[in-house]
Amino acid sequence: MSATRLLILGAVRRRGRAHGYQVRCDLESWGAHEWAGMKPGSIYHGLKQMAAQGLMLAHDVAPSTAGGPPRTEYEITATGDQAYFTLLRDALTRHDQRLDVITAGVGLIEDLSRAEAVELLLRRVQGLEEWRAAVTKEWTPEADPRAWGAVGEVLGMWVHTADSGAQWTLGLIERLRQGAYTMADDA
Repeated sequence: MSATRLLILGAVRRRGRAHGYQVRCDLESWGAHEWAGMKPGSIYHGLKQMAAQGLMLAHDVAPSTAGGPPRTEYEITATGDQAYFTLLRDALTRHDQRLDVITAGVGLIEDLSRAEAVELLLRRVQGLEEWRAAVTKEWTPEADPRAWGAVGEVLGMWVHTADSGAQWTLGLIERLRQGAYTMADDA
């Protein structure tokens, strides 16, 4: 999954209608250029590509004040909205997401109902616990990693990642249950 695709869809969806520079500014204000490695060109390319795929409508509006070609504003379609929520749910559920993808999902979590967000995150915890169990079936964290060579270090890193990911996710679930953030069904 691409964090870029999820973030662009989310940014346009939140604005209702936006041109590329607005999307870029929004994503940069979220720090996505740092933690997701998003380049301005990938944002503009993503917008055009998603419009060609029917996920967004492209509207040419008045020429730019700098005298360039008409500025294009994008609006998410019903198909784009479905794709957005599919990507968002997947980002929050899967335990094996890249850090930029889970970060994007958490950054956009308020677009879901509180109950659904909690349910998706509980599935993520379950996936992390299953992954940990699979790793520790043959290798126990108490074992000396040196006995397994470099592979023991990798297995230890996986167990640590599963444990810390589950702990952090359970903390977020608890904060959501206590009313943190304004969720889609709170408005």
